[in-house]
Amino acid sequence: MILARTLDSLPQPGPQGSVVSVGVFDGVHLGHRAILARNRVRAIELGARSCVVTFHEHPKRLLLGRAPRTLTSLEHRLELFRREGIEQCLVLEFDEQLRSMSAGVFAERILKDRLGARAFVLGFDSKFGRNREGTPEYLQSLGYPVEVVPQVLARGRAVSSTAIREAVELGDLAAAAAMLGRPYSLWGEVVHGDALGRELGFPTANLDPHHELLPPTGVYSAWALLEASRQPAVVNIGYRPTVRSELTPAPRIEAHLLDFSGDLYGRTLELEFVQRLREEQRFGSLAELRAQIGRDVAAARASLQLPAPLSR
Repeated sequence: MILARTLDSLPQPGPQGSVVSVGVFDGVHLGHRAILARNRVRAIELGARSCVVTFHEHPKRLLLGRAPRTLTSLEHRLELFRREGIEQCLVLEFDEQLRSMSAGVFAERILKDRLGARAFVLGFDSKFGRNREGTPEYLQSLGYPVEVVPQVLARGRAVSSTAIREAVELGDLAAAAAMLGRPYSLWGEVVHGDALGRELGFPTANLDPHHELLPPTGVYSAWALLEASRQPAVVNIGYRPTVRSELTPAPRIEAHLLDFSGDLYGRTLELEFVQRLREEQRFGSLAELRAQIGRDVAAARASLQLPAPLSR
């Protein structure tokens, strides 16, 4: 995927031009994926490049002074765009200059001149430009072919990033997965911890998720996506009450990859959550904690329908 994080780094549009979709795409849920799928189809029909324009941070941070906790960080979104087959992505900083830019200027200077826009595929509620005047109807008035993708339903409910956030916060992973079209997942870099998991016999990968929305604290079964491999895992999200007299200021994400050995520090990891196994709790000793982790591993194996390991 051709990626430009600023207008200055954007290559000149090729003669084939592009089919453009604009939006935050937080979560890249079923509604977003329907837009991206239609974008690819139109690009093939026109012999053009499929292209997405998105933003570093949620525009509501500037518009309202606050923004929702994101379902996906920017890097996670970019990876999901790649998986959907998008060929080019322009990431814009939603600042005062962009906020005050009229839809006409945005369409002319960025979408046409810089991206070579030939057609658009937009969501049913997609708008851009000053005062959200860049509607599908406005683009059509400029002579562009515009396809509007209708709202998508899952389990009879309209799919939206807001609805998915609510489901994740409530720990309703099944509802979140139904609207995402995939398991809810966290994406981030493996960072150094205090190596307590290794001392307990269950080494863990500590994930920095780039401030994404987290499910409730507790222990989960999960799949860990590591480059081309998919490893079963048990994940703890919490404040580690057993090993600290004072709780950590923010919950930590620790994943023990079952039957895996190797150095994960600095590598990118995605955790797909399957089932919440239990709440976080305090134990009287590290020995009690070690015994419970053993039970958690067994429960995760059952949840993921894995055979029991061979006894040594």
